[in-house]
Amino acid sequence: MPELPEVETVRRGLEPAMLGERFARVEQNRPDLRFPLPERFAERLTGRRIEALSRRAKYLIADLDDGQALVMHLGMSGRFIVEAPGTPPTEPGAYYNEIGRHLVHDHVVFHLGSGARVTYNDVRRFGFMDLLPRAGLETCRHFAGMGIEPLGNELSGDLLAKLFSGKVAPLKAALLDQRLIAGLGNIYVCEALFRAGLHPEAEAGSLATPTGKPREKAHLLAQIIRDVLEEAVAAGGSTLRDFAHADGSLGYFQHRFKVYDREGELCITPGCGHLVKRVVQSGRSTFYCKSCQKRG
Repeated sequence: MPELPEVETVRRGLEPAMLGERFARVEQNRPDLRFPLPERFAERLTGRRIEALSRRAKYLIADLDDGQALVMHLGMSGRFIVEAPGTPPTEPGAYYNEIGRHLVHDHVVFHLGSGARVTYNDVRRFGFMDLLPRAGLETCRHFAGMGIEPLGNELSGDLLAKLFSGKVAPLKAALLDQRLIAGLGNIYVCEALFRAGLHPEAEAGSLATPTGKPREKAHLLAQIIRDVLEEAVAAGGSTLRDFAHADGSLGYFQHRFKVYDREGELCITPGCGHLVKRVVQSGRSTFYCKSCQKRG
């Protein structure tokens, strides 16, 4: 599933084509994706202008001029194809193992006032779209109870200590809890923990003192999470099996992986000499170096 940097890359790829444009016509080629599309979906979008295009965790949000918001989630294999007059089609992303574009999976097509066309293609149909009032969106069924944005100003060592104090759950599991921090995924948590020298199976509460104050490693981890995500966004995300950008460019962060998907390879830390290990936590593969990442 695309993680936060990939979704942010898609947002940036769509923004030049969609921001300020109106939906001249909307083709809805099936009644549902993962869930049924909203009633009168195409009719309600037609004529509306896109005032803003933002991201919340792994969701894309288009603010419309009638006070509604178009909420979109890519699921496992969703992607957008942008086609402007006189230019070849582009995608915000490309596939590592290219599954190809089959027109039968073009489920929603946005025809914009500029003449451009933005197509949502989704082989597995795990993505979805919804139309909701923009006011109070944070309390809607998609975002209620969602944690902070890791690229926002809230993330800090103090906040990590507050969120994790007293928790015996593994550190990696706590970081993936969307009720605490929204948008962090398996890839970037593995990478951040390695860079911070923290063991994925350490207790989450170890980031705080017995009185709940942040330890130095809490401040370090908060900064490293931000650095890893910003680096991945700048690189265009990671081009994994079912992910694609919006402008046809590749995501190159996968070439900077230090532990993720490197099981059995030598740790990159000079002089370490240990192999990268893999364990399964909550059904997900965790990659780490037992020498460089400490539990204490």
